[in-house]
Amino acid sequence: MEREIIITGDGSSTIHLPDWNEQYHSKHGAIQEAYHVFIKHGLEYFFSSRQSTEISILEIGFGTGLNAFITLLEADSLQVSVNYCGVEGYPVSIEEINKLNYPKLIEQGGQTVFNTLHEVSWETSHKLTANFSLTKQQRFFSDIQEKDICDVIYFDAFGARVQPELWTETIFKSMYEALKPNGILVTYSAKGSVRRAMEAVGFIVERLPGPPGKREMLRATKLLG
Repeated sequence: MEREIIITGDGSSTIHLPDWNEQYHSKHGAIQEAYHVFIKHGLEYFFSSRQSTEISILEIGFGTGLNAFITLLEADSLQVSVNYCGVEGYPVSIEEINKLNYPKLIEQGGQTVFNTLHEVSWETSHKLTANFSLTKQQRFFSDIQEKDICDVIYFDAFGARVQPELWTETIFKSMYEALKPNGILVTYSAKGSVRRAMEAVGFIVERLPGPPGKREMLRATKLLG
């Protein structure tokens, strides 16, 4: 499938798939979307509302590493210990990674850390800073069967328009079971079918204001049993 690097609305880059007319991040702003959906309404919300000093995060769609990179920086800023697991079926090539401009826009001198996210081996835990450990797993989302392993899920799969099989009750049941009680899942999607699939497996779902270019997003909570 053809792939190309494009610049999004906030000046940050992403990978575009012309055959699908789909990209890894919002065309309105890759960095803005990551901060709004996954940091503000995911990591920071969980940190402030649960008063937790240790947070386990599961990312569905490691992709370009943007969400992991920002989370690493935020973990150091918040002084919270983050154990981060990024799942990806089709890892992005190093050639493509080298064309992305996130470190230049987000963190002066962050290029080395961003490169390290992609250079470390898969299937092994790596402590990258005092507050951030990373495990990358190359597997399909449907293969996730673990239970009670994470506090927060960043659900950043390709959209339901092009990969509807990733937004089903079956997938969200696996996500529900992977979360610890009182854990949360955040996603950029606000489709009614997605919300209904989440609620069908037990999530309490909130509609929240979306990032630039989107009216709403969703946050789902697994309540204490």
